[in-house]
Amino acid sequence: MTGSDASPSFRLAYVPGVTPSKWVRIWKERFPRIPLELVSVPTGEAPGLLLEGGADAGFVRLPVGREELSAIPLYTETTVVVIPKDHLLAAAEEVTAEDLAEDIVLHPLDDTLGWERPPGLPAFERPETTEDAVALVAAGIGLLVVPQSLARLHHRKDLTYRTMTDVPESRIALSWPEEKTTEMVEDFIGIVRGRTVNSSRGRTPTPPQPKQEKRPAAGGQRRAAAGKPSSRNPRGGSGGGAKGAKSAGGAKRGKPRGR
Repeated sequence: MTGSDASPSFRLAYVPGVTPSKWVRIWKERFPRIPLELVSVPTGEAPGLLLEGGADAGFVRLPVGREELSAIPLYTETTVVVIPKDHLLAAAEEVTAEDLAEDIVLHPLDDTLGWERPPGLPAFERPETTEDAVALVAAGIGLLVVPQSLARLHHRKDLTYRTMTDVPESRIALSWPEEKTTEMVEDFIGIVRGRTVNSSRGRTPTPPQPKQEKRPAAGGQRRAAAGKPSSRNPRGGSGGGAKGAKSAGGAKRGKPRGR
């Protein structure tokens, strides 16, 4: 059971294209006794997995479409078109939807961009997955518009991609069930938001260390004691009593007078 007191653990889901390694590393540094388990989940199945308790939190693509889920938007991805390396568009630095008007553009069933109307000419059938669509691009069947992270995930040597400027973009968010905001979820939210280990929201802040008084070295103590005037002779003279004090005051000494 995730997040249970009997066996504390934290399960983190993530959709294709998201790389959670940075946040996982920080978690392991701060909470080495609480294991973190990664759960890969298809984009469309991520909301259901979170609501069913299959993970404590997850990196998802917006919108999640479920009111029961809380979400913190993190970043927006660049959209690109995946093309064969010998395609005419490979000579361009950026591409618009109008540039794809004469090409077949594949629209997989797991599309993440939420088109109102995809650009280009439609294919006879929609590929099952983005991975299948990439294979069709390599076969010369059509082109594919996806977030840049998915183009990198399914990279092939015979394909390349170019940035698109006037098309929808995909947003990545951290999401979790609103009614299950546990302490571990709060801890992970703090990591994602960049809170330090000493933040007031953290569970394991480092306590302030008391300042230690500086002590002089042993040699310095002996030198200080050697230079301190004696209580019997404040001026450091070797004589004692009033005679010694008078001598130290510079009185002239002479031979005693004869009788």
